[in-house]
Amino acid sequence: MNWRRTTIETRDGLQPAIAPEIISASRETDIPALYSEWLMNRLRAGYAKWVNPYNPQQTQCVSFENARTIVFWSKNPRPLMRYLPEIEERGLKYYFTFTLNDYEAEQLEPGIPSIDERMETFISLSRLLGKERVIWRFDPLILTQRLGVEGLLGKIRRVGDKIAPYAGKLVFAYIVVAYRKVQSNSRLAGIEYSEFDADTKVQMAAGIADLCRGWGIPAASCAEALDLSSLGIEHNKCIDGDLILKITDDNPTIRALLAKVPEDPGQRTGCRCVPSKEIGAYDTCIHGCVYCYAVRAREKAVRRFEEHDPTSEYLFTPARPTC
Repeated sequence: MNWRRTTIETRDGLQPAIAPEIISASRETDIPALYSEWLMNRLRAGYAKWVNPYNPQQTQCVSFENARTIVFWSKNPRPLMRYLPEIEERGLKYYFTFTLNDYEAEQLEPGIPSIDERMETFISLSRLLGKERVIWRFDPLILTQRLGVEGLLGKIRRVGDKIAPYAGKLVFAYIVVAYRKVQSNSRLAGIEYSEFDADTKVQMAAGIADLCRGWGIPAASCAEALDLSSLGIEHNKCIDGDLILKITDDNPTIRALLAKVPEDPGQRTGCRCVPSKEIGAYDTCIHGCVYCYAVRAREKAVRRFEEHDPTSEYLFTPARPTC
């Protein structure tokens, strides 16, 4: 993505930087839950430094001078909530994609608060921001030796019966078992996932559609090739240009960006997100979710978390930074 360029003053002197309008925080780790202090320090400084996950010696300076929107991804945004007034004061608009699964019995998400606590956080955040800016994700949908379609729908129902009145929509995604990180993490946990075939995908989606109709909220699939429109399920845009334009009062700079580049060229096949700049980092989340694709080894993530400096320019400092 060819973002606008600028020059910024960093601790190492003047540096070239990109100046994106839309920030993603973050697909690669849970910044609201784990690194909210670092994020605020970077917003106050006006820039952050990002490490290329595929070439850790390559880094990039990211200026926030043109930033208009932040999209937050989180399983526990409670630690960030105290900073939201300051984010607003800085002229930044934002919304949350809040992953709220119920895999407590299966112990698939050992490092996050209880389901009851997370549902209360969801409701509190929605009351604060309005439900349009709090998107409920049940992601990923998982089948195991002991958890089938009906059991999984029961879990979604139990969560939705409480939080659906506070959710802008329900977004779901089927687990991608082919990811190597998913396979290795599941083997370590002794869990065998079952693949969704086309029939079980449709069965699952039909059940979700019925639930959402009862709750009166839309349902959408994330990065899914299968057309589920006959069930009333749309293809989602997690980085949603329409919502971003709405909360930024139809910002002309963002509108021009989306007219020029309507979809992010750096995302996987099937993703319909508009362009955004990622500022997170893989192998930094300590939630320990067994199905995680963003953590190669939890020990590495824990080490990086323990070594993390909230005053650093980087979420984690590479061995030989070049930015």
